[in-house]
Amino acid sequence: MTVYRTFISRLLLNYAAGSLLAVVAIASLITAAPLNISPSEYAWLIGILSISICCMLGLEWFVFARQMKPIHSVFMEEIGSYQTLQNVYIRTHRLPSLAVKRILGPHLFGLVVPGAGLTLWLIQSGHLSIPPYYVLLATLGGILVSGMHALVEYYLTSYAIRPVLEELIAWSRKMFGKELSLHGRVIVPVSRKLKWSFALMSMAPLLLYSLSMQFRFEELGHGAYAYWQWAGYILAVSIVFAIIGSRLLAREIMLPIQHLYERMAEVKTGSIRTGASDLFSDEFSRLVTGFNHMLRGLQTQASRNSQLVDSYFGTLAAALDARDPYTAGHSLRVAEYAVKIGEMARLSEERLDELRKSALLHDIGKIGIRDAVLLKEGRLTEEEWEQVKQHPALGEAILKQVEPADAMAPYLPGVRSHHERYDGGGYPDGLSGEEIPLFGRIIAVADAFDAMTSDRPYRKGLERDQAIEILEQGRGTQWDPYFAELFVQYYRRGNQSKESG
Repeated sequence: MTVYRTFISRLLLNYAAGSLLAVVAIASLITAAPLNISPSEYAWLIGILSISICCMLGLEWFVFARQMKPIHSVFMEEIGSYQTLQNVYIRTHRLPSLAVKRILGPHLFGLVVPGAGLTLWLIQSGHLSIPPYYVLLATLGGILVSGMHALVEYYLTSYAIRPVLEELIAWSRKMFGKELSLHGRVIVPVSRKLKWSFALMSMAPLLLYSLSMQFRFEELGHGAYAYWQWAGYILAVSIVFAIIGSRLLAREIMLPIQHLYERMAEVKTGSIRTGASDLFSDEFSRLVTGFNHMLRGLQTQASRNSQLVDSYFGTLAAALDARDPYTAGHSLRVAEYAVKIGEMARLSEERLDELRKSALLHDIGKIGIRDAVLLKEGRLTEEEWEQVKQHPALGEAILKQVEPADAMAPYLPGVRSHHERYDGGGYPDGLSGEEIPLFGRIIAVADAFDAMTSDRPYRKGLERDQAIEILEQGRGTQWDPYFAELFVQYYRRGNQSKESG
C-alpha cells in the first residue's frame, strides 16, 4: 500500500508543478501582450482564467480517476486472479501514454477552449476591448505550453511507475508463482518517443518566442503581415530543421537497438555462432561488447553441453555393445556408415548430427532382451526370434522416458524403423517405401552392411565385396535403392583410392 500511496503522491505533485508552470506560462503570455485596458477588463480576464482553471482541474481529475481505477482496485481492494494482475501490469505500463492524453485533453478542452470562448464572447458583448487576434495568439500559445507539459509529464510518469511494476511482479511471483511480462509487446516505440520529443523540444520554444514577439511588434505599431513576412521564412526553416534533425537522431539511436534485437532473435532460435557487429562509437559499443561477451559464454557452455551429450551417446552405445564381444564397436561403425550416407545425400549439419546419434542408439532396445536369447550361439527359435524383433519398439519406448522429451524426439523414428524393409516385409510396423522414416532407411543400409561383415558365434562375417553385392541385389526390395546405391558408391570410391594409392 505504501508503494501505491507514494506513487499517487508523486503523480499529483508532478501534475501540480507542471500545471502551475503551464498556467503561469499562459498567463505570462497574456500579460506580455500590450493590452491597453481598464482595471475592470483585467478583472474579467482574471475571472476567465479562474473559470478555465477550474474546468481544467475538474476534467483532469475525472480523467485521472478513470485511468487509475484498475490500479487502485488491485492495491486498495483485492487482487483477484493472475489475469487481473497481468492486465493491471499492462495498464501501468500504459500510464505514461495515458498521461499525455490526460494533459492534452483537459488543457485543451478545460482551459484553452473555455478561456478562448469566454474571451471572444466578452469582446463581442463589449466588456473587453482587446483585438480578437490576441485570442488566437493566446490559444496557440496555450496549445504549445500544453504539449510541453504533456512531454514532461510523460517522462516523469514513466519514471514513477517503476516501483509499482516491481511491486506487481513481486506479488505475482509470491501469490501465483508466475512472471508478469509484456511478452515483447511494445507500448510506445522508442523511435516515436525520440521523434516527438526532439521535435517538440526544438519547435515549441521557438514558436512561443515568435508569438511573444508578435505582441511586441503590435506594440511598436507594426502589423501582423510585416512581422510574419520577416519571421515566416525563419520559422519554416527552423521547423523543417527540427523535424529532420529529430528523425536523424532517432534513427541514430534506433540502429544499434535494432541490430542487437535482430541478433537476440537469432540467439532465441539457437544461433549463437556469430556475435553482434561493433559498428558504433558511443555507449552502444559497450553494450555490443557486453552482448558478445555473454554470447561467448553461451558458446562455451553450449560446446561443453554438446561434448557431454556426445560422450553420453557414445558411452551408452559402447556399454550396449559390450554385452556381446562379437558386436563390440557395432553401433559406432553403424553411426560412421550412416553419416557417410547422409553426407552423400547432402543432409544439413544439424540432420547429420541427429542421424549419428540415432544410429548410435539404434539397438538400445536390446537392453531389454535376455542374455540367454541375445548371446545365444546357435540359431534362435521362432519364439526367441520374436523377442529379438521387439527391440526396435522397445528402444523407442526406452528413449521416450528420457527428459526432455522434445530433445529425444528426432532420434525415435530411426531407432524404431531401422529394421523395416523397403518392400514392406520388415518389422515392427511393416512400413514400405518412403513411409519408412528417413533415418530408418539410412540406418538399415549401414546396419545391414556391418552385420554382414561382422563375425558371429554361429558364422563368420562375409567379405566386404560380398556384402556390397548383396546390398546391390537388395536395392528396392530390402533397402531404399537410393541410399543403398550411395553406400555402394562410397565403398567403391574408397577401394579405388586404396588401389591407386
